[in-house]
Amino acid sequence: MALYVRTVEEEEQKDLKKIIQDPESDIPVQRVMIIHLSARGLRVQDISREVDLHPINVRKWIHRFNRNGLDGLRSGKSPGRPPVFTNNQRQKIVEIANTAPSAFNLTFNHWSLQKLQRYLIDSKVVKQISVETIRQILRVHGILPRARPHWRKNTDFQNRS
Repeated sequence: MALYVRTVEEEEQKDLKKIIQDPESDIPVQRVMIIHLSARGLRVQDISREVDLHPINVRKWIHRFNRNGLDGLRSGKSPGRPPVFTNNQRQKIVEIANTAPSAFNLTFNHWSLQKLQRYLIDSKVVKQISVETIRQILRVHGILPRARPHWRKNTDFQNRS
């Protein structure tokens, strides 16, 4: 069954023409062209060749327009994986790493990534965390874990969150 855009209302037609004439819009012209060509009766395969997009993407934009009108053509926040750790957790990790283990009544004098990992989990700062994630968090804050029994503060990095 062929897929076409729903009937485009008069106000939407005006907005679509305006977007085509003013490419500074927050809606990419390519998406507007998909709607325009579909409204003229072109099939998805033909539109796909015309706008140089895969047919799956052409169908996606037609469906989104049919459901949400022009708002459906705007880019939303990319879904991506949400951050695993909050900024507060990250700050706490850095704070603990910068504190001597003896301040927490621990029997060793220097942190290793493995010891820090165990402490963070045992003290319920995080439920789970990998050594590599700890390394990355510390590196962003200019702390470089070393093979030696102490951290080295890297002055090349600016504090970043």
